[in-house]
Amino acid sequence: MGAMWMRMKAHRWAYTLSILATLAVGILIGTIVSSEVKGKEGQSGKSEVTPLTIPSSSSSGGNAFSQQLSNAFASVAKQLEPSVVNINTESTIKNPHRRGGGQGDDDDSGNMDDFFNHFFGGPGQGGQNPFGQGDGSIRERSLGSGVIVDPKGLIVTNRHVVEKADRVRVRFQDDPPGVQHDAKVIGTDQETDLAVIEVHVDHALPAAKMGNSDSMQVGDWVLAVGSPFGLSETVTAGIVSAKGRDIVPGRQFQTFIQTDAAINPGNSGGPLVNMNGEVIGINTAILSETNAYAGVGFALPSKTVVEVYNQLTGPEHRVSRGSIGIMFDAVENPAIARVYGNGSGVTISSVVPGSPADQAGLKVGDTITTVDGKKVTKGAELVADIAARRPGSKVNLGFVRNGKSQDTAVIIADRAKLFAARLGEDQENDEENSPKPSKFGVIVRKVPPEMADRLDIPQGKGVIVQDVKPGSFAEDVNLGRGDIILEINKQPVNSEDDFARLESSLKSGQDVVFLVRQRGSTKQDGTIFLPGTLP
Repeated sequence: MGAMWMRMKAHRWAYTLSILATLAVGILIGTIVSSEVKGKEGQSGKSEVTPLTIPSSSSSGGNAFSQQLSNAFASVAKQLEPSVVNINTESTIKNPHRRGGGQGDDDDSGNMDDFFNHFFGGPGQGGQNPFGQGDGSIRERSLGSGVIVDPKGLIVTNRHVVEKADRVRVRFQDDPPGVQHDAKVIGTDQETDLAVIEVHVDHALPAAKMGNSDSMQVGDWVLAVGSPFGLSETVTAGIVSAKGRDIVPGRQFQTFIQTDAAINPGNSGGPLVNMNGEVIGINTAILSETNAYAGVGFALPSKTVVEVYNQLTGPEHRVSRGSIGIMFDAVENPAIARVYGNGSGVTISSVVPGSPADQAGLKVGDTITTVDGKKVTKGAELVADIAARRPGSKVNLGFVRNGKSQDTAVIIADRAKLFAARLGEDQENDEENSPKPSKFGVIVRKVPPEMADRLDIPQGKGVIVQDVKPGSFAEDVNLGRGDIILEINKQPVNSEDDFARLESSLKSGQDVVFLVRQRGSTKQDGTIFLPGTLP
């Protein structure tokens, strides 16, 4: 028994020692492994780690299609970048706290400057840097883009980029830092928001090639080139998202190419190009709640750009468009055709008194069906055809009245003359026939019925400010183009005669308080007082 106990005790000790030995070896091995790992972290371990490498620039990455597309993007960007310029403008802002100035078409559903304030944050974009003047005004610097279209120095950009600028300067791709070239505005077109500027240099400039916007299809790849936020030589890629997009109701000469290529403030005036490196549009606007890229941008088609450019660079430096003086429902409505029983065509809703259409005997309710024998079914087709004709030329119109087909000859008139009031500016610059600014320094007119309806203003109430003279009393009290004056010193202003009568009754030193519905505001926004003392 005692011997057995001794053998069991000895066996237990041996077992315990074996476990301890195993643990010791395990701890030792772990220590060694840990030491080796730490040693590899602290040392390079070059003999066991494969160095990283990058392929040569000529090697292809990804599949063949993606590499081919990438190469195409790079080729187009390299080709176009030298033709794209940075435009720097300086302008004097008399009343820096006044929102949105500029000129616009007061007859549309919104002024053009309101439109660009919404889409691009105001005239000029990117890199705005206002600085004060001694007279309380400020000098504002803005950036935009442009594209060289003639080696002699002719550049296309947006009108709102150079509008009302005191100084326009251009920087080319290869210019050293700080070097800029003064540019002259050759001509602008309000209705398409295009402008042509010119820079004089002693060498030929790299001009971009114009492409055919009509050949583009939804889904085609495009690149946008410009200076967003002042970052020159920026290229973004996308596709044509839509064509023929009307984004400003009533603007008959602005149908845009929609793209998802990133366009931001500062891109305005730069080119949208196809994969052949051809300019198929001029980047003009974005749809965004933040004034920055949100996936929807708009470019004016090259077909329109070329037509406007050729006229702006002509002897008169202005765009002449034909018109016969009619209006029609911009939104096609089958109910009109059914009620009037005229079938396909453009039904006249209004005839301008004394216009060519009026003189030719056309009346409200007539439906125009042909132009020189060519069938027309949409208002846009009719406008495009008539606008392209030279004022003074003759056109034969076929129309239907009370179910009977008739025709008449109409002499084309200059649209600018017929619709100067609706356009909100005298495009003829006829100083002798233009109304002169009043004592207040403004030109006013009756509120158009369609605008009164849109702003919920009773018919016959108020006058709209058509123009404001710089440095005038009206500008001092912050009256601006498009504002609607409802009262002066508690007296209603319902016509130009009311305005003139109240204005003439006021003398230097008297207080003047305007009750105004500001441009772009709605009934919910209410009205405001604009007070001042007549100098």
